[in-house]
Amino acid sequence: MAKVAIVLGEDFEDSEFTVPFERLKDAGHEVTVVGTERGRQVRGKRGKATIRIDAAAREVDPDDFDALIIPGGYSPDHLRLDRDVVRLVRAFADAAKPIAAVCHGPQLLIEADVVRGRTVTSWPSVRKDLENARARWVDREVVENGNLITSRKPDDLEAFSAAILERLGGRAADRAAGTAGGSR
Repeated sequence: MAKVAIVLGEDFEDSEFTVPFERLKDAGHEVTVVGTERGRQVRGKRGKATIRIDAAAREVDPDDFDALIIPGGYSPDHLRLDRDVVRLVRAFADAAKPIAAVCHGPQLLIEADVVRGRTVTSWPSVRKDLENARARWVDREVVENGNLITSRKPDDLEAFSAAILERLGGRAADRAAGTAGGSR
């Protein structure tokens, strides 16, 4: 079992949270929803999901987790203004732990300065921002580059979730053997 943090703010893309969350839970992984304020409820931009934040980013130790997921919608744009959330994303990158971002999620990767020289994908309107941050943007349903996993849109969620679960297979085994954080 892996421990996964999902960073979430107001106006997230409902399915970009619920689909990976459900796939992770169904696979037996432990998921913690992280935001700016513990106990706060955030609502999806389509109004289909309302989620309570389990922990504030300032309370979270990246060493306690195997991976980080960043759903899209307007959430990443709101979260990129919170220095604790940005610091958390950066800490996962520094530790070379998997970070999965979908749709507008890479906006938070840009803010944490972790895309330079990396090949990624996103919603098309984020392309220029990624290129300006010196990333190489490609139009594919899933792109894996080092510890980054990126996808474009809700239509890509099955492939996105499968890539996350595949990556966590080794992380869960590392944790069980007492060597969490091992590279794949």
